[in-house]
Amino acid sequence: MDLPRFMGDWHVFSHIPYSLEKGKVGTLDRYALRPDGRIQNTFLFRRGSLDAPLKEWKGVAWVHDKKSNAVWRVQFVWPFRVPFLVIDLDPDYQWAVIGYPSRKLGWVLSRQTTLDDATYGSILKRMVQQGYDASLLVKVPQRPE
Repeated sequence: MDLPRFMGDWHVFSHIPYSLEKGKVGTLDRYALRPDGRIQNTFLFRRGSLDAPLKEWKGVAWVHDKKSNAVWRVQFVWPFRVPFLVIDLDPDYQWAVIGYPSRKLGWVLSRQTTLDDATYGSILKRMVQQGYDASLLVKVPQRPE
């Protein structure tokens, strides 16, 4: 994976939600390379409504597998670190799928706020082939671009 190309804004199109994501809409992950080689991870969201004020959480990530650049560790609150696995990626870097080792969590990210049905359907099929329960994925409401 081309790490600099992966940087930038990614809308959370859908996810297998967990407690910290409950009630959040208009979610976006922003990744930026830092001078120390780590990755600034900013999570932007609105609580409950797309008209709510924009909030953010700042975290840091680092590449755990430098051969692929697709396995990271992410930390928003010390000392907790979580794995971040890029398990599927569009050749043009327009969408990505982030997985979790247990397969109980997953995120479909998109450079745009929408994905066409055919693309999303093929992403879901590949997630199922990798052991994810696609029926648990919930689309995240996003503001139109």
